Amino acid sequence: MSRKDERDAVAKQTSGFDALIDALKQSGVNMDGRFDADPGASAGGSASGGGAQPPHVDVQMEFGDRLAAWGKKAFIILAIVIVLVGLAAYWWFHPPINIHSTDTWMFVGIFILLPAFLVFASKSRAYKTGTDKVEPNAGKAKAFKWASFVPVVVVAFVLLGAVASLSLFPGNAEKYASMLKTTEDNFAQDIKEVNYSEIPVIDRDSAVLLGNREMGSIPEYVSQFEISPLYSQINYQSSPVRVSPLGYADLFKWFTNREAGIPAYALVNMTTQDAEIVRLDDNPIHYSESEPLVRNIDRHVQLSYPFYMFDQKSFEIDDEGHPWWICPVQSRTIGLFGGTTIERVVMVDATTGETQDLAIGDVPQWVDHAYPTELLLEQYNWSGKYKDGWLNSWLGQAGVVQTTPGTDGNLGYNYIAKDDDVWVYTGVTSATADNSIVGFVLVNQRTAESHFYPVAGATEESAMQSAEGQVQNLRYQATFPLLINVAGQPTYFMALKDDAGLVKQFAMLDIQRYQNVAVGNTVEETQKSYLALLATNGVVSEDAEALDSRDASGAISHIATAVIEGNTHFYVQLEGNDAVYDFALPGLLEIVGYREGDPIAFSYIEGDPVNTVDVIKSSDAESGDKVADEADATADSQGNAA
Repeated sequence: MSRKDERDAVAKQTSGFDALIDALKQSGVNMDGRFDADPGASAGGSASGGGAQPPHVDVQMEFGDRLAAWGKKAFIILAIVIVLVGLAAYWWFHPPINIHSTDTWMFVGIFILLPAFLVFASKSRAYKTGTDKVEPNAGKAKAFKWASFVPVVVVAFVLLGAVASLSLFPGNAEKYASMLKTTEDNFAQDIKEVNYSEIPVIDRDSAVLLGNREMGSIPEYVSQFEISPLYSQINYQSSPVRVSPLGYADLFKWFTNREAGIPAYALVNMTTQDAEIVRLDDNPIHYSESEPLVRNIDRHVQLSYPFYMFDQKSFEIDDEGHPWWICPVQSRTIGLFGGTTIERVVMVDATTGETQDLAIGDVPQWVDHAYPTELLLEQYNWSGKYKDGWLNSWLGQAGVVQTTPGTDGNLGYNYIAKDDDVWVYTGVTSATADNSIVGFVLVNQRTAESHFYPVAGATEESAMQSAEGQVQNLRYQATFPLLINVAGQPTYFMALKDDAGLVKQFAMLDIQRYQNVAVGNTVEETQKSYLALLATNGVVSEDAEALDSRDASGAISHIATAVIEGNTHFYVQLEGNDAVYDFALPGLLEIVGYREGDPIAFSYIEGDPVNTVDVIKSSDAESGDKVADEADATADSQGNAA
């Protein structure tokens, strides 16, 4: 190619590039920037600069630059908008104003710290480089830079407080271990024998089913209201019940019924399985969870006490049946967020919204849920985990115990009534969570009084599986066990439900010998069979007379022994009687002195296929021994005469 042709080609390229630059400028793209280090260099370059440099195309501006370009008026408007949005968000979300609350810091971080950081950082950048509206000012740039560090320092403070709440922080393990004071007690002495007329025979799911079924019988309520899923278990007039308020069915139903309020609550008796919808007449519920605005119970109580941190609330009724909301107040005692406990309770009248702020020791007797269940179990787990220090809690784990897990991965617990209070019950197992317990714990939900009872036996889940195995052909499902005292023995009691959730049978299981399960169609029938099992295992029941214990006597026609699950049993038949009587050792040890032909008298509990003997009558036994001695004396005299 000739030199002339080369010059013509370069000219065409240059002409084409210039045309592109002109088109970009006409479209509004800023073409003034350069890639070279000399901002004052000309577009065409110089002899020393090596010729023309490609232009810098600035097609968009960063958010920070745009923010920095705002004027004072724009920032004032932004500040007002942020304040209004923040107030509206606070009213709607109502986090507590408390440095120990994670909800507070989340709110502050989103609505205060993050906007403040963006504003200060952008203003610092604006005064450093200057903009169309702001002249460069090194002093102001430095001041805004330091101001932008304030949100960062606050976040660092929160993180430090969170670290100071951890159990590994020096001294914290001992604090966690002492949160709940637990004493070791004797089960048979501390827990009275069960009164079967007061024992709850259904669980929460069955109570919900019964309550919803009763709701369907009141058509004027069904279309407007629905039962809340709360169903708090309380003691009401010396009976275990579950109670739950009605709620507005939807937003439109709230709008049409809000003036009249919620007219009733559901009440389910856990013993008799009776359910009713209790009408409130002139005292309807105005403050509830289903209220969307001012009378929402969570918003009402939080805005009434803005500096309190509230734990899980419960719905309860007093001795007159008046509805209340019980709202425990949290205190954090370890670091910034750790060591949660309850020191105060706010009671809210569900009808009027009036509140009572009480210290935990001043809570009325009828209140049953001053301490939330899961908090009490968490506090016990702290003591079981950290009682020998933090290092042992994860390395050696000597003596580390925990509450038993539930069947669905949640905490496993139930409630029992004792001294007119509700106590939460759960088993205690080792840190490895095996299928056995080392004991169980009862904690009072009003006072946090805690008792541990050392009993080796089966976990609740193992007991449920054992009970279901007794009726595996029917495919019934066992409810979470209830702890009761039967003849001084810690016993699991549970209902057996079908696929529809209806209770069909009941089961009792010896915690220490969980292979022994008694199943019956009624509580009385189950009790009778279980006491027979206790007698079979050498545990003499004091309730035998209450179970129609019968008497028998006669000469022994046949006697045989067998060892069942490590226990020796003597099986006896009497002359002229085909019935078989079971004498279990070691409870009826005197049976070893009897032989075939000896007269004997005893009381027994009728069963199938064998009758369980509970007492050998001492008077008849002595007469039997006397007859045997006379027979031996006669034989000796005859031998001497011979």
